[in-house]
Amino acid sequence: MTWIQTVPDDEWEASGGMLGELYAKVVDPTHHRVDNIMAVHSLNPRGLAAHQQLYTSAMAGTATLRKVEREMIALVVSLHNECHY
Repeated sequence: MTWIQTVPDDEWEASGGMLGELYAKVVDPTHHRVDNIMAVHSLNPRGLAAHQQLYTSAMAGTATLRKVEREMIALVVSLHNECHY
């Protein structure tokens, strides 16, 4: 759990508006929750939208790297940075 104040999972659906729309796009379909890395933006939906656009752009990426290769790079960088994401 993050130490940053966030909108709880059981409240974002009722919040509607921009946050509700964005959360619907980033909710984990398996666990029906929003990962903490995205939830930290819940008080600033524009920040969440920017984060999602950056992630989508990075993972849609280039014609020279397959998605699996981009995921592997992200994993290695996260491990090197001792990041749980």
